[in-house]
Amino acid sequence: MTISTSVKTGVSLDALLSARDNRAARQTGWLTHYRKTVISLTLVTPGAVKDSIRYRNTMGVALQACDQLLWQQRWRVLDRQVLWLPTGPEAMWCVDHAASEVKALSAQLEQTHPLGRLWDIDVICPQQGLIGRKALGGTMRRCLLCDEPAHVCARSRRHSPAQVIACVEAMIDDWFARD
Repeated sequence: MTISTSVKTGVSLDALLSARDNRAARQTGWLTHYRKTVISLTLVTPGAVKDSIRYRNTMGVALQACDQLLWQQRWRVLDRQVLWLPTGPEAMWCVDHAASEVKALSAQLEQTHPLGRLWDIDVICPQQGLIGRKALGGTMRRCLLCDEPAHVCARSRRHSPAQVIACVEAMIDDWFARD
């Protein structure tokens, strides 16, 4: 199922918090219904604008990469949903496979694909909850602009929003200009 809305300008903090709550409720619903691993995909979209042609195209690449990973692994997909929202695109899959292995390969995808750094792929186990990178011995996400942990730079506001947005846009533009 795909739900689409028109591209708009900026969104409020309240809208972002509501979207996060709605996504968590959908995840919980799927975990309760299917009792299998849930994959939740969102984008790293700094600034107030969360829905743009750039971000929609980036999500399209992410969807293709995730679908291809699931197909290559021959993991049974029980459900798939894509939402094109003013607060940013979101996707979920329910997969009949061990969450730890799904997380390991999705984290590898985030690290190896040229746009993967802009993807936030969460993997949720019905028994253990969110499977983090640390649980698998992985490293924390690094800042897009420097080598510090991303959460440290975000909390301290080390880089201006304009710098981060410009970096994200350049990554996207470089990917789509490659051909």
